[in-house]
Amino acid sequence: MSDWEEEYDKNAVEINKPAPVEFEFPPNPPKENICFGVKNRNTSEFSRERRPYGADAGGPGGDRRRQAGEKLDSSRPLTLHVKSTSVGRIIGRGGTRIRELEESSGARIKINRGDYECEVVIFGTVAAQQKANNMIDGLLEDISRFDNYGRSHRGRGDWNDSTGSVWSHQQLSAAQAVTPRPTIDWNDIRENKDKYEALKWKDLPPIKKYFYTEAESVSVLTAEEVSAWRKETNNIFVDDLKEGEEKRPIPNPCRTFLEAFSLYPEIMENIERVGFTKPTPIQSQAWPVLLSGEDLIAIAQTGTGKTLAYLLPGFIHMDGQPVPRAEQNGPGMLVLTPTRELALQIEAECKKYRYKDYKSLCIYGGGDRRGQINMVKGGIDIVIATPGRLNDLQMNELITLSSISYLVLDEADRMLDMGFEPQIMKIILDIRPDRQTVLTSATWPTGVRRLAKSYLKNPMMVYVGTLDLAAVNTVQQTVTIVSEEEKKSYLYDFVRNMLPQDKVLIFVGRKIMADDISSDLCLQGLAVQSLHGDRDQHDREEALQEFKESRVRILVATDLASRGLDVHDITHVFNYDFPRNIEEYVHRVGRTGRAGRSGAAVTLVTRQDWRMASELIPILERSGQDIPEELVLMAERYEKHMKEKELRDPKGGPGRAGGSSSDRRGGGGRGGRDRWGF
Repeated sequence: MSDWEEEYDKNAVEINKPAPVEFEFPPNPPKENICFGVKNRNTSEFSRERRPYGADAGGPGGDRRRQAGEKLDSSRPLTLHVKSTSVGRIIGRGGTRIRELEESSGARIKINRGDYECEVVIFGTVAAQQKANNMIDGLLEDISRFDNYGRSHRGRGDWNDSTGSVWSHQQLSAAQAVTPRPTIDWNDIRENKDKYEALKWKDLPPIKKYFYTEAESVSVLTAEEVSAWRKETNNIFVDDLKEGEEKRPIPNPCRTFLEAFSLYPEIMENIERVGFTKPTPIQSQAWPVLLSGEDLIAIAQTGTGKTLAYLLPGFIHMDGQPVPRAEQNGPGMLVLTPTRELALQIEAECKKYRYKDYKSLCIYGGGDRRGQINMVKGGIDIVIATPGRLNDLQMNELITLSSISYLVLDEADRMLDMGFEPQIMKIILDIRPDRQTVLTSATWPTGVRRLAKSYLKNPMMVYVGTLDLAAVNTVQQTVTIVSEEEKKSYLYDFVRNMLPQDKVLIFVGRKIMADDISSDLCLQGLAVQSLHGDRDQHDREEALQEFKESRVRILVATDLASRGLDVHDITHVFNYDFPRNIEEYVHRVGRTGRAGRSGAAVTLVTRQDWRMASELIPILERSGQDIPEELVLMAERYEKHMKEKELRDPKGGPGRAGGSSSDRRGGGGRGGRDRWGF
């Protein structure tokens, strides 16, 4: 930082005056600080600000005739004032916007935060300052057009007349007169919702959704044969959720790839090239439903082939649209998914099958935003995206979603757990209502049911196994009750006893713990990687790739890896920290025992986890696992504790012993052992 900048930072103090002026110089200015005019982005007016005096500092000692709008040279920064509530538009999520401004303009931008107003200081050459200034003007144009009273601001040339004098009192009063905003008639909007929606979508091109021709070997199956096959094949259950009318006939399952795709030789060639022998249970029943053009809810355990269940019908759907691909003004297929890792994995599946040379793009936070925008502009067919980044591009009108006719909400339960529902709602508002929609999930909680009812039309449901939460039965699950202090020694003993061909995924609850454990294992001379949300995207991809290729056989991760991590040869899952809910336990365990292989899961449970004991026991029972007696006692004690708590405070308030934060966590405090009987 130059001497001038240091002096500026030390002496820059804003003086609040009621009347804006361009410059006000004292008759004999002292060679110290004087008032300079600085443009305020909140009011489009100039405010007084103290700056160093002298020719080198840009003061009147250099040139008294300098005008307010005159460009400053590269040694003098340009200062803008922006409301604190608006400065986020300049910074952007994670500082992405301010970095783009600096890269595009060549200027350096510094933001000094205040309670109500922030200073945006622009350093650089005159041209760079002016370019950055213009770009910031564009960013703030929409939000600065009206102030808090709904009044349109006047330009700086309007508050001074031709003689340079400020407004009169009458002019100022008239300009500050509050103009009432027009009232929104919400009742009218609700009553005419269908009419407004019809106007929005009235110019839509036609859409085709039915592409199914039932194979003869499928059509000759009797109802008894179909029922027996579904029961023998992982107990597949299919239901029609159409309300108020007679149930529709449910398509018979396709037991082979040829029964589903005999009319699509390019898909058959890809399947043979990849080496699959027969469809998974969810694929067998999902393909005829989706090729028939119906919306679908697919519920199945992790690692059961749900991705291919919706991708292949999606390819056929896009290829069969009446509007040629070259004439469509945007992508035809959208897959929304919760994590970057799962998005990248789905994109890899799209590229693996290379159907009709469709171009796919993965859009996710942490990736190259500008590169993603450029690829969208270049033309793509399939978008695989996390809701946050896609919503960002959508709200900035950088991507068109009205052309989407095939929508997939993948791992819907996880997206809701991560708080993506508002972004999903905004995204779907811009997708045509007559689309075909697929929702996949490993569980069927209330939130997913609500989402399905809101955005799917008369769907069919296919689920494999049971709607009751259950871990995969190919995994041997071991639960060990330990104290918090013993957990590391248990983990290190486990790692020391690993066989050379073993590959373990260690789950922890916090990012700092992931770094701590991976560092400790590295110091012991072991090859280990960590995966969590605070790591750069490049580092996350590198860690996952090294684990997939077995260059490292130990991966320490947060629940970021409990979904979307498709590594078939994981032999063990080690739950160092118990997950925050029982659904995450099922997903963690499901990272092993995939693709027909067997696996093992070791879970450490401490007294702080006692509230989860009663939910863990049924999961172990359904998959035929041994249940430790200590776990049963822990569940009984927690149930007894909750009954006593309810008696002490029937209304559910704090109570004497029932409302502390340590109670809610299930641990902590010296009195915990006496209070809970541990």
